[in-house]
Amino acid sequence: MRISCRWKHITVVLLASTILSACGGKESNGDVSGNIATESAAGPAAPVAKIENTTATHWGVEVDDPYRYMENQDDSNVVEWFKGQAEYTESILAGLPMREEIYERLVELDQGAPYTTYGVHRLANGDMFYMRRNAGENLEKFYYHPADSDSAQLLVDPETLGAEGEQHYSLGIYMPSWDGRYVTYGLAQGGSELTSYHIMEVASGNSVDAPIDNIETAYNRPMWTASGNGFYYSRRRDLPEDAAETEIYKQTMVRFHELGTDPGEDPVIAAYDLSDRLPLLDTDFPSLWLTPNSEHAVLKVKHGDNNEISLFTAPVDSLLSDDIPWVRISDETDLVTGFAVMGGDIYLLTAQDAPRYQLIKTKLAAPDLDTADVVIAPGEIVLRDVVAAKDAIYVDTLRDGLNKVIRVGPDKTMEVLNTPRAGAEYISSVSPEVDGILLYETSWIQGGVRYAYEPKAGTFTDTGMVPVGKFDNLEGFVVKEVLVSSHDGTQVPLSILHRADLKMDGSNATIVYGYGSYGITMDVFFSPIRLAWLERGGVFAIAHVRGGGEYGQEWHYAGRMANKPNTWLDLIACAEYLVDKGYTAPAHMAAMGGSAGGILAGRSLTARPDLFGAAVIQVGMLDAIRAETTTNGVPNIKEFGTVTDEEGFNGLLAMSSYHHVREGVTYPATILTHGYNDPRVNVWMSGKMAARLQAANGEDGPPVLLRDEFDAGHGIGSTRDQLLSEYADIFSFLFWQLAKDQH
Repeated sequence: MRISCRWKHITVVLLASTILSACGGKESNGDVSGNIATESAAGPAAPVAKIENTTATHWGVEVDDPYRYMENQDDSNVVEWFKGQAEYTESILAGLPMREEIYERLVELDQGAPYTTYGVHRLANGDMFYMRRNAGENLEKFYYHPADSDSAQLLVDPETLGAEGEQHYSLGIYMPSWDGRYVTYGLAQGGSELTSYHIMEVASGNSVDAPIDNIETAYNRPMWTASGNGFYYSRRRDLPEDAAETEIYKQTMVRFHELGTDPGEDPVIAAYDLSDRLPLLDTDFPSLWLTPNSEHAVLKVKHGDNNEISLFTAPVDSLLSDDIPWVRISDETDLVTGFAVMGGDIYLLTAQDAPRYQLIKTKLAAPDLDTADVVIAPGEIVLRDVVAAKDAIYVDTLRDGLNKVIRVGPDKTMEVLNTPRAGAEYISSVSPEVDGILLYETSWIQGGVRYAYEPKAGTFTDTGMVPVGKFDNLEGFVVKEVLVSSHDGTQVPLSILHRADLKMDGSNATIVYGYGSYGITMDVFFSPIRLAWLERGGVFAIAHVRGGGEYGQEWHYAGRMANKPNTWLDLIACAEYLVDKGYTAPAHMAAMGGSAGGILAGRSLTARPDLFGAAVIQVGMLDAIRAETTTNGVPNIKEFGTVTDEEGFNGLLAMSSYHHVREGVTYPATILTHGYNDPRVNVWMSGKMAARLQAANGEDGPPVLLRDEFDAGHGIGSTRDQLLSEYADIFSFLFWQLAKDQH
């Protein structure tokens, strides 16, 4: 799922029950003797990657790339190498004594609740649509729940789709028409995120019209007209098979599909080089947003993966005209990151003169930011998102590491919502035709509840849509929130989760996890998967490094582009804190990160191999120099930089883990996980990094395992079993490398 960035990795990291004793791991992170060597001796050996060095010169600097050929993922030799790595990794992990035990425990923890629901959409009449996954099911399914019924109707079951032997299908974003008669939903296969829209008549379950392929899913959803005769959507252009990979995300267009017509003839509403009133770059991502109580449409323009957007507006009744009278609301320099429409007003979140954001309001009929009303002035609270319900504006905020929701009434009266358990709060569902919101509340060590907030009474009612699981409220676990002084004196928040009876003797297997990109915050959340680590005595620490959004735009900008080193230096400072305070020791600690967080984990590993006993890199962005040549590289230039200017190149080289692996250095044991169908971070990034680490460590050094799956992608659309199997492999690998006997 791409919400605010294409390389965002939604890692379902992990919490506890009865204490299980860990099987014996070795204190020396490089010792692969004993049962593992015996059990894997008959299995395949890790294939050695051939070296065919390519040297490129950027700004007078020669950059070696010994495994450039891996970028041809269709080459049969490359495919065979990846398959050989997968087989070797599987043989090693299958031989770990605790692997099956951890997997079985993960399944048990995951099925602690009878079901859970996602993506709730409420209609004005009380009907609901949502995704739901029952305990033991492998994929989410799509349901319709009429307000006058005690039961829901199953609309789409992806497990029944496709022929035998095909890669699995998964559901993507959906949107019902405002009256609920029709629904548009996305399907993709094998974790590829290559999405097609399908249209269903809800009452009959019948398909309407042909599927629409090549959907751009990153920053939009299908938006139905008020009459329900069709919807607006964002689609990528059709390209020949031999088109350059970097062209795929360019020239996205907004189109309109009228029911009963040929999708191939859908008119274009907004696109690159279409209108002088709409100055779009070929790398922009436009999407149209409609609100039933407003006569104005809003065109949102995402500039690659930059958080700052441009906005335009036009009357709804002009959208199918030959010359739409677009009016600019804001451009990128206005630092607007979010918006909500209520009637004739648009509310905007902006970082202009507000490093933690402010909320302003202007008229859609004549937008003017210079004279806009200030609704929430800049302050210590970070404003993260804004949405509109029928009754009021609701704002997602963050202060001191805790999310809270603020209700802003029509008369600007503000109220901080306080749920019954006073945990972290998140807006779960909002509709412009329904009063109030659905609000999800959770903590690091307590399962979540989805409440319906009723504004007139000021009450919170448990919807029952997230039933309490038997592992949701276990005792014996604690969270400590601390501030750690980083390399330059900046205070970095660190959340530390562990068993209450933890002994501070420096022996505890510890994961220090971080992300640090796109202004994304490491939010408070509960995960049963994490319990499998904590209950065995493991420590799980979340480093809220710069590059994230914990303190607003200033915190984000302090960890992007040329400032990127702050992200891994912050994580290193947090790791040193955990050692200094007796939580762990370098031989027992692992750095962990995924996707853009692979920069964080990879550079922590390469900068301080002495500080860690292991590393976990999931779908990691590891070759920053070559990232710009990939499908997803161009949209990320504003986050990471470009090799086409000297400062950008220097920043990319500094953050490129692959180019910081040095001969003569022994690196900690490392597991890299990736899906071969990944459209966001190419699998060759993990392949190149694994090959270089394997060459550096040699046969006698700590193991480097490349765990690649050929029916998976970036993790979006993976089956539940794929997820649980991945974490069983990661946890067993880490306990093998980091843990002494724990009881």
